[in-house]
Amino acid sequence: MLRINELKLPLAHAADALRPAICQRLGIADGDLLNFTIFKRSYDARKKSAILLIYAIDAEVRDEAAVLARLSEDRHIGPTPDMAYKFVAQAPAVLPCRPVVIGTGPCGLLAGLLLAQMGFKPIILERGKAVRERTKDTWGLWRKNTLDPESNVQFGEGGAGTFSDGKLYSQIKDPQFHGRKVLEEFVKAGAPEEILYVSKPHIGTFRLVKMVENMRATITGLGGEIRFGSKVDRVIIDNHQVRGVELAGGEQVATEHVVLAIGHSARDTFQMLYDAGVYVEAKPFAIGFRIEHPQTLIDHARFGPNAGNEILGAADYKLVHHCANGRAAYSFCMCPGGQVVAATSEPGRVVTNGMSQYSRAERNANSALVVNIEPADFPGDYRTNPLAGIDFQRQWESAAFVAGGGTYAAPAQRVGDFLAGKPSTALGSVDPSYQPGVHMTDLSTCVPPYVIDALREAIPAFDRQIKGFAMADAVLTGVETRTSSPIRIKRGADFQSINTRGLYPAGEGAGYAGGILSAGVDGIKVAEALARAMTT
Repeated sequence: MLRINELKLPLAHAADALRPAICQRLGIADGDLLNFTIFKRSYDARKKSAILLIYAIDAEVRDEAAVLARLSEDRHIGPTPDMAYKFVAQAPAVLPCRPVVIGTGPCGLLAGLLLAQMGFKPIILERGKAVRERTKDTWGLWRKNTLDPESNVQFGEGGAGTFSDGKLYSQIKDPQFHGRKVLEEFVKAGAPEEILYVSKPHIGTFRLVKMVENMRATITGLGGEIRFGSKVDRVIIDNHQVRGVELAGGEQVATEHVVLAIGHSARDTFQMLYDAGVYVEAKPFAIGFRIEHPQTLIDHARFGPNAGNEILGAADYKLVHHCANGRAAYSFCMCPGGQVVAATSEPGRVVTNGMSQYSRAERNANSALVVNIEPADFPGDYRTNPLAGIDFQRQWESAAFVAGGGTYAAPAQRVGDFLAGKPSTALGSVDPSYQPGVHMTDLSTCVPPYVIDALREAIPAFDRQIKGFAMADAVLTGVETRTSSPIRIKRGADFQSINTRGLYPAGEGAGYAGGILSAGVDGIKVAEALARAMTT
């Protein structure tokens, strides 16, 4: 099988144009092309009037060796790599103890699934509820202003990624094709097959809910166990070795292998681990606001006359600006045709996030506009208090709660007023999507002054890349603080905590991932390391 990269065709090419294009690229007759599949499809929209589709093709041809020899100088053609997943171990017939996975976000689910597939029958503990019950609680905040601190956007089956755009792409290096394993498992669980080949695959919340349930059924069918409402209050450690976990109700589960897939908002668990002596260090993250534009504005700015094309779908963007004050301002977690959602997990605080359904058909585009924060910005000394980033996040989430009127309504400001440095008193043509509603105000009280300065400089710069980005009626909603974990639970080459044997920090919460795909990949890596440790 041959892999052909960078095969370019016009956006409006005929359905049967691929085969002759492949033959021409390889210099072979039609009869010598036995079969082909699309491995990846992306687009080049730099020329809006002449957008190109870019394919990576796997082709089966006659006399493959001769074709490869003839095209040896073409760096875009070579043998198709072996991407089939290969398990690293198989559980023994008698397990001395079952591994425990804490958390059912994408990292925990993939770690648990892989361990189950290898026969280790993991026990998976989730502090929140099953995904459908959790969805009801989440809508309770959005529609009824009622927060359940243990069942919300951050906590519950599926993790924070369940209420997101469901983006399944990442920039991580993946030489072992673990990302392919993640996508294939998602397809088995009900995701559309297109996620295997489109360049920026996504799923959307409603489809993610059913997928998560199907993955749970697969894990339990293989002998794994998933327990909801099972908050871990203590990791039992003896002489730097994990011996088990203790649940909130007092029950203890004996084990010598614990995967920590706790997500970036498990602040009480971070504190518990630090108090238990597990090595934790502060790390950078970013904070800012969500910005909303009409999706049609973004479509036309990115695609010009091809806006609305079915293959292109709703347009996204990725922006960065290096500011005069030394900060970097950038877009993050861009959600085409989506909505801004309430994502707090603690009373008296406001947190925003973005979400899209599979169709991406809502009227607004939204993205986080954030500015980098370093540990030196945290209150106190992060070297003596590595959890200081949590205090920093809470400070601005509480300020947003106050600026929003003392409810879970979010503070908001029109972009024109924000750039002019004056409070907003009314909305313009852009109707914000955030529920349970917004309170028009001055956002300068909701983040540090250097974040305000950076964003006031960055938005006009972004307007030069996307015409209309600085439109006066676009809406900023605050605050976005949960961009990534404020801590890292440092691990060694064996994926175990550097000072606690048997503890496997994993995913976003531990500081090793940033998104659904990278979290799933990290879950696989950690499960592999654990399986090796239990079989050697």
